[in-house]
Amino acid sequence: MLSTKVLCNLVNRTCVVVKKVAVIGSGPAGLAAAAQLNYAGHTVTVFERDEKPGGLLRYGIPDFKLEKWVIDRRVQLMEEEGVQFVCHANVGVNVNVNDLLREYNAIVIATGSTVPRNLEVTGRDADGVHFAMSFLKQQNKRVDGSDPLANAAIESNILPDQLLATGKHVVVIGGGDTGSDCVGTSNRQGARSVTQFELLPQPPASRSEAMPWPTYPMLLKTTTSHEEGCTRQWAVNTKEFIKDENGKLKAIRLVDLEWKASADGRPASFTEVAGSEREIPCDLALLAMGFLHPQFEGLLEQLEIERDERGNVKASEKQYQTSLPKIFAAGDARRGQSLVVWAISEGRECARRVDEFLNNGSSILETKDATILQAFA
Repeated sequence: MLSTKVLCNLVNRTCVVVKKVAVIGSGPAGLAAAAQLNYAGHTVTVFERDEKPGGLLRYGIPDFKLEKWVIDRRVQLMEEEGVQFVCHANVGVNVNVNDLLREYNAIVIATGSTVPRNLEVTGRDADGVHFAMSFLKQQNKRVDGSDPLANAAIESNILPDQLLATGKHVVVIGGGDTGSDCVGTSNRQGARSVTQFELLPQPPASRSEAMPWPTYPMLLKTTTSHEEGCTRQWAVNTKEFIKDENGKLKAIRLVDLEWKASADGRPASFTEVAGSEREIPCDLALLAMGFLHPQFEGLLEQLEIERDERGNVKASEKQYQTSLPKIFAAGDARRGQSLVVWAISEGRECARRVDEFLNNGSSILETKDATILQAFA
């Protein structure tokens, strides 16, 4: 197949030069960008470092929230429409970055925000303290029938452990959706007990004066995972991971916090409550405190593209274009960790900008700024 081809576009009756686009990452942003660019008639190849496409959708969200046949069906439709997926393709490691720069007319970085926020306290090196995504990813692979440790050593450069909550006292540190997913997964694996810590105070069940409409309300969220069984502790801080004589985690020392609100009524600062320190048994601690930025090693370092003050790929929300003109970025890799719906939106908007870049400023793709009908009115 030629690297470029010419198709007659029946929408605006003009001829469009169809070029090759590489999408790095097959999560929600990458899939959305690839689908739109394919609709525009370009030749699209998606590079995924893991065994199957899907990214966070496949390996970060448990099956009890998102059954993977949904992803498989979508990927199959995209393949039938002409999108090519290349798995076990870790760009910057076993796929040469310069090869992509030479072969493709544009590149979309949609690798996600994959570096987790750590908890640097005494005993962090205890055997039994792990990042939440490692735990969730292994379980998703087990459910899929694949090796839960496959590719993990390549990604982290360490020999991974089998992470199972069966018969253990599990503590999940972090009160967001990822933490909730760890709770549900631990219950399904037969944990002896499941406790979830949250640094912030317990939020209200309904809007307060500090959360007027239409601002996003920070309300108490109780998921089905919580309803299945979980002890939730609010306004607590982890002081120490306590090890036994063999270096294995056996308990966590924590302390209660007293929060002071800012002028707008939101939690602003805290102090430790004197005399509230205590220990609770713990064999498995899962850190679910969010993500910092995309991985620098490999792809981003070799491309030498600019990053913003938070470590994300620097690209404007309007153009999605990086410091290298033919390279674009979308999703969590650009905006930081966010929701799946935002990743999809960013992938679609980025595809529009890539199409404009490849076609001298014109595109038939939809955008949030104008529908197709408006564009051709």
